[in-house]
Amino acid sequence: MPVATGNRAIPLTIPKTIIERLPVYQRYLSELAKEETEKISSFELAAKMGINASQIRKDLNWYGSFGLQGYGYRVTELLYQINQILGLAYETTMVLIGGGNLGRALMNYPGFQAQYFIIKAVFDNNPAIIGNNINGLIVNPIGLLSEYLQQNPTKIGIITTSIPGAQEVVDLLVNGGIQGVWNFAPLKIKVPSHITVEQVHIIESLMMLSYKCKSKSYENQENGGQNDGEKGIG
Repeated sequence: MPVATGNRAIPLTIPKTIIERLPVYQRYLSELAKEETEKISSFELAAKMGINASQIRKDLNWYGSFGLQGYGYRVTELLYQINQILGLAYETTMVLIGGGNLGRALMNYPGFQAQYFIIKAVFDNNPAIIGNNINGLIVNPIGLLSEYLQQNPTKIGIITTSIPGAQEVVDLLVNGGIQGVWNFAPLKIKVPSHITVEQVHIIESLMMLSYKCKSKSYENQENGGQNDGEKGIG
C-alpha cells in the first residue's frame, strides 16, 4: 500500500539508496533557493552534485512527475515537494536524552532549526549535568521524561549516552508517543515495529573512513608501481 504524502502517493518499495539521496537533493535545492535560482535542469543539478543527470530523473520519478520538458525544474516547487516527501513541511519536535559533550554539540547545531527540527527539552541522570543551561534549555532529571511527554506530544527522541537503564528510557519514549529514535548510543535498543530507529555508529563511520584512506593509499602505491614497471618493459 502506498503512503500518502501531500497530494501524491509514495510506494513502499523504493530502494534505500534512492531514499538516502533525497536529503542530498534537499540540501542542494535549499542552497539554490537561497541564491534565488528560479530553475535548474537535471544536467545542471547533476553537475553540482557530481552524479549522473539520468539518476536524478530516475530517482524523482519514483515520487511523481517533476519538471517540464525543455525547461527543467522550478527550484522552489521541487524543494517544496521534496520537503513534503521527507516530512519537513512542519515543525518536528524532539527531546534529547543526554546533556554531555555530544548532546551539547547537537543542541548548538544551527542546522536543525533551519529544517524545522526543534529540540524542546533535554534530560539526563547525571547530577553534575542536571540543571545546566544548554543553549537556552535547562537539563531535566530523567525522572520527569514521562510527565513531559504526556504534556508535550513529541515526534523524535535523541539518545546520546548509554546511561544505565537505557532500554527503560527507550520504553518511556515509546510509551510517551515518540514515533522515532535517533540513537547515538553504542547499544542495540528494542522497539515495537511501528517505531523507527536510526542508528548512528560514530566510531564505525570513522573506521570506514580509515579503511577507505588505507585502500586509497594502496591503490596509489599500486598505480605508481605499475607506472614505474611500464617504463622498464620492452
